[in-house]
Amino acid sequence: MLHKIPVLGGLFGHPEGDETDESAAHRLSLIADMTFEVIPLKSLTDAEAALPAGAKVSVTASPAKGLEATQEITERMLGNGFEAIPHISARMVRDKAHTRELAAWLRDVGAKTMFLVGGDADPPGDYFDAVEFLRDLLDCDHGLDTIGVTSYPDSHPLIEKDKLHAALHAKQSMLAEAGVNGYCSTQMCFDPDMIAKWIRAERASGMTLPIHLGLAGVIDRTKLLTMGARLGIGQSLSYLRKNRKAITSMMTTAHYEPNDLLLPLSKVMLEHGVEGLHVFTFNQVTSTDEWRLSHM
Repeated sequence: MLHKIPVLGGLFGHPEGDETDESAAHRLSLIADMTFEVIPLKSLTDAEAALPAGAKVSVTASPAKGLEATQEITERMLGNGFEAIPHISARMVRDKAHTRELAAWLRDVGAKTMFLVGGDADPPGDYFDAVEFLRDLLDCDHGLDTIGVTSYPDSHPLIEKDKLHAALHAKQSMLAEAGVNGYCSTQMCFDPDMIAKWIRAERASGMTLPIHLGLAGVIDRTKLLTMGARLGIGQSLSYLRKNRKAITSMMTTAHYEPNDLLLPLSKVMLEHGVEGLHVFTFNQVTSTDEWRLSHM
């Protein structure tokens, strides 16, 4: 059965989203089991206290604080019963010896999933990008079941689209050859049409990794815009600025509404292997989890 379901807030100029019973159930299951991304800032203490028991928590890597902060937070969260997923930034890894140290640490603390990013550290260590680091990591005894990698429907401010595409497929091949499960998690993007086009194109070109859709949680609109700019999502912010209905909605409502993105993508998520939601909370976990619970 096909349903016409209102998109709450109408942020993107999509007045309605078409959902079948099956795609609606899939969307709600993704919301229920979403991954909360947190940042190693002072606000993390309150954010951690607000996390639901046993939640999947993605712990970012901060160039200012170093990978040691990510490791410390990951260990604490694993000890507190969370499914902690450390981000390892390739450009923050010093050399092959450091890679071996990180692999041993992942194994010893019992981490089962890691998320790999290229990172922005400048100057980098011995690794210029994620592909170079992944090659060496997979030669180590890391103990991981799954490695997530980045993907960019909204492009990257410093890397050409064809290089992003090639890197994603190279990482897919390397993971398959090593017998390690993988997934790709998309950058935060506000344009559902752009995301849908990217998903269809990647699937058509042989990208088989499960997709985790990156999206902002329920956060203050000012923080969304200011933090988003810092995180390099310029094209998506330009999309908002050019869409009068979108920016009017954002400036006249208290919060961005994640369903404004999810509803237009509902059937695409079901049909093309979107298996997770990676939610950027900016440490505003309480409001995001309240939204999650309202859909259960």
